[in-house]
Amino acid sequence: MSTNQKISALLSHLAAGIDLLGKGSFRASGHRRAARLLNGLELDVADIVNNHPEDAQQRLEQIEGIGKGTAKRIVEYVTTGSLAEHQKMLEQVPASVIELLEIPGLGPAAVRTLWREMQIESIDDLKRQLDTDADALASLPRLGKASVEKIRRAVDFRTKTSGRIQLGRALPFGEQLREELREVPGVLQVELAGSLRRGRDAIGDVDLLACCADPEALRSRFRELPGIADLLSDGDSKLSARFDAPGGGGVQVDLRIVPRESWGAALMYFTGSQDHNIAMRGRASRRGMLLNEYGLFERRVAEQQGEDEGSGGKAEAGDLVVGDSETAIFEALDLEPIPPELREEAHGLEPVPDDLVTLEDIDAELHSHTTESDGRLELEELARHAIELGLHTLAITDHSQSSALAGGLEPDRLRRHIDAIRELDERIPELQLLAGSEVDILPDGSLDYEDELLVQLDVVVASPHAALDQPPDVATERLLAAIRHPLVHIVGHPTGRIVGRRRGLEPDMTKLVQAAAECDTVLEINANPRRLDLRDSHARAALSAGCKLAINTDAHSTRHFTLLRYGVLTARRAGLTRKDCINTWSPQQLRTWLEEKRR
Repeated sequence: MSTNQKISALLSHLAAGIDLLGKGSFRASGHRRAARLLNGLELDVADIVNNHPEDAQQRLEQIEGIGKGTAKRIVEYVTTGSLAEHQKMLEQVPASVIELLEIPGLGPAAVRTLWREMQIESIDDLKRQLDTDADALASLPRLGKASVEKIRRAVDFRTKTSGRIQLGRALPFGEQLREELREVPGVLQVELAGSLRRGRDAIGDVDLLACCADPEALRSRFRELPGIADLLSDGDSKLSARFDAPGGGGVQVDLRIVPRESWGAALMYFTGSQDHNIAMRGRASRRGMLLNEYGLFERRVAEQQGEDEGSGGKAEAGDLVVGDSETAIFEALDLEPIPPELREEAHGLEPVPDDLVTLEDIDAELHSHTTESDGRLELEELARHAIELGLHTLAITDHSQSSALAGGLEPDRLRRHIDAIRELDERIPELQLLAGSEVDILPDGSLDYEDELLVQLDVVVASPHAALDQPPDVATERLLAAIRHPLVHIVGHPTGRIVGRRRGLEPDMTKLVQAAAECDTVLEINANPRRLDLRDSHARAALSAGCKLAINTDAHSTRHFTLLRYGVLTARRAGLTRKDCINTWSPQQLRTWLEEKRR
């Protein structure tokens, strides 16, 4: 994590602790605002403190949104590595109690009650209480049986996903380790493998594969990698270690060292998935060959001892056909190379579409936020950055009025915002700037603005933000109402899930994708790795129904545009092609669709 992110995390943690102590909601809100600002800040505050120690605080206070108190805390953290205020809070509130706030349905008041009246100080304590006497929880103020049942489901979900790391944390971490190992003298190749290479939304561990001329030098460097907490195994061809994971917790990293002649076969085998490997081995067998992690071999049959000649025997590897290249193995089995993202049971060994979407294909961002709501950039700053990235279209979709905490726009503010967007669009011909809004889909399925205002927008992204624990049948009708609304172009992050943290809505996806195809309403793959919503299986179902999809970053800062790759990975896992991804369309094709959708 960067220094900005570390301080942001500490301030968020501090705010949660203040809430639990019941000491000043205004102070807690101030810390949260500062945390959000730092998390989206492009410059590194550590550089200011380290390069200007004499007047660092004054320089920090010149940054819009950073007040005297926040500047002081930044200087304290950069110079000491901690915050005294945070340490003092932890003396009063155990960190495990603060973790309870991550359970959907538990706010500060409820957690404070659990902690002080029932001595529940951790998620494990809460799980035990749910298992032994849930009625005691239901009798507490602000809870009740319905709330306790929701909490039980949330705890069960968290338990099932514990130990897994979101793709957005795991991939940069794995890539950093890979680059460290590539610098070792004598290393020929190092690559990520496993579910991380396949782009799963959350992973259990990090797999690395290497081949090298000096294995001991590589093993020695692995033992010294930054962040290593515990060496679990230290063999000649496999090393395993527990690392401090980015963002907290730990993650196991496995390094396998393989011979150069087996590189392709080993990379294929350790990338998986298991279903893909089984299918590949079956195909090899049907062609009189044997495939394993060492290579693709001619198959020979060894006679069983004691059996008559010709009575059959055990298949063994004969001469090596190929092993050093994945591509060569696919070709030897009469297959076009299958990208890692599609090596799952759902795809099998089917032909890969020629126009499977890539990161370079994305030319438009259709879901972004400015300082008019909760974004970090002014309108023109955001537009100029989109031009620098080479985008031809940018939709400005600030939050609607019901998202009060996100600075949602009242109707009059939105009208002025539309005028400002259109005026800027006239001044920057390099970019097609669209006036839009991310409009809340309210719990009853209605939209957050009247139709007379929605019709003034170039693009409407309708998204659920509240009541994300609705029963499936209610959630289905709610989302169907938005999909069928004639002024809605895109349904954003349709389930509202947070990977590994929140289930979100669980609608009948078959009904949703059928309706979306019939109404020509686009469903979004939100590229933020916390969301990746639609998830891969839902996106695959949407494509099968004939839906078009969008891949949007939901950008609130320039850094968020870099998250696009996670959305593309998810889209590729679903088999999304360029023609069905509206972010790849030309400016004219996109504009025509936006206008015709409403007719």
